[in-house]
Amino acid sequence: MIPKTIEFTATIQQNGEMNAAYVEFPFSTEDVFGKKGLVRIKAVFDGQVEYRGSLAKMKTDCHLLGLTQEVRKQLGKTFGDEVSVSLMEDKEERIIAIAEDIAFIFNENPKAKTIFDSMSYTHKKEYIRWIEEAKKPETRENRKIKMIQMILDGKKGI
Repeated sequence: MIPKTIEFTATIQQNGEMNAAYVEFPFSTEDVFGKKGLVRIKAVFDGQVEYRGSLAKMKTDCHLLGLTQEVRKQLGKTFGDEVSVSLMEDKEERIIAIAEDIAFIFNENPKAKTIFDSMSYTHKKEYIRWIEEAKKPETRENRKIKMIQMILDGKKGI
């Protein structure tokens, strides 16, 4: 079965005072996907920027799709601008690639690895991205150690 592609145009909204953006999904997820809650999706904005994320209800009447700062930067768009959205349900398993040095520290800390493995894709991605964005080797090392401690302390994400 070929996944159904949904297309619409929406205005980029600002989330409160934060530098966070979203668009409203103008259809019923129950009618389109048979789901009331979170719907994992693959989207293409303005026919050029690909994104994997979720449609989520955030104490709102309709589902919302977040636009990360990176996506907005690639589009050259901000709050109040219109964006075309083409999306489909994402049924592929989401897997995080873990570099050897990060895998090594998990091997040294099996309890932290077990907790990490039980986390959502998004939280895992946040931790790994945080480490990989370190510009200096010593910062990367410090972040790996801090990640293990944060996981053991029960912190779900950065």
